[in-house]
Amino acid sequence: MTRKTSTILVVGAAGKFAGLVVPALSKRGAHIRALIHDSTHSDVVLKRGAAEVIVGDLRDPANMDAALNGVESVFYIAPTSLPDEAEVGKSIVKAAKQAGVRRFVFSALIHPILSALPHHLAKVPVEDAIIASDMEFTLLHPTMFFQNIASSWPTVIKTGVFAEPWSTDTRFTRVDYRDVAEVAAIALTEDRLLYGTYELCAEGNLNRKDVAMLMGEVLGREIKATKLSLDKPATATGSPGDAQMTALKPMFDWYDVHGLLGNALILRAILGHEPRTLRAYFEELAATAMDAT
Repeated sequence: MTRKTSTILVVGAAGKFAGLVVPALSKRGAHIRALIHDSTHSDVVLKRGAAEVIVGDLRDPANMDAALNGVESVFYIAPTSLPDEAEVGKSIVKAAKQAGVRRFVFSALIHPILSALPHHLAKVPVEDAIIASDMEFTLLHPTMFFQNIASSWPTVIKTGVFAEPWSTDTRFTRVDYRDVAEVAAIALTEDRLLYGTYELCAEGNLNRKDVAMLMGEVLGREIKATKLSLDKPATATGSPGDAQMTALKPMFDWYDVHGLLGNALILRAILGHEPRTLRAYFEELAATAMDAT
């Protein structure tokens, strides 16, 4: 059942992922308030469909009080590599509860209980706080995002190599975050996903060799799969900088041995159609690259 919504706050609405939730909500006629960190991104989020823009800092209680004033529902995904992620997340949940927010939708990660992955485990205290708040909630557990490959795509085209800092043999289930954003929009504007925790994955459990082969089929040329050394300069790979790579080493060590796997059944059932495919995503990247030349 679709419900009539008042103001929905999208935290980090100028970001790569929360920014995809804004147009998904806009298609549903939602009144969206965008919380962003940099005022220069205001025009971007307004074009995506936000009705209001507030500039603020997640750690500033006064900023959060202003952003949450009159808000019925909140969408939150933590910024990438936030060092105090759990504490910031819990403070946002507390502020939302105090502001009278009715519904909270949190985009975490698949398998947040994995103790070897600090950025997964940091989601657990936030989910704990959400459930204990007695607000209506929906917890989303998407797997590895298709969009994470976009930054390395120019390097793939230039070098014919797809490299990541873990084994070429471990397998991963992935998802297009636009599908996750659609699920978030459903959770924020309908009641059918209330009080649920949902693993969100597309079809396919592929290792890097499989992904490179898929890239090659789309590009019409051979793409080699290699393991990126952490000692290799980031400028040669299109990968994150050395400091960030070192901070992410526990994740790389896990991926090197275990991979990250999930199931597409839940996402397909919620959407009512097949999730986007990795091939289709690569076709979009290839078309965009051609348009830019």
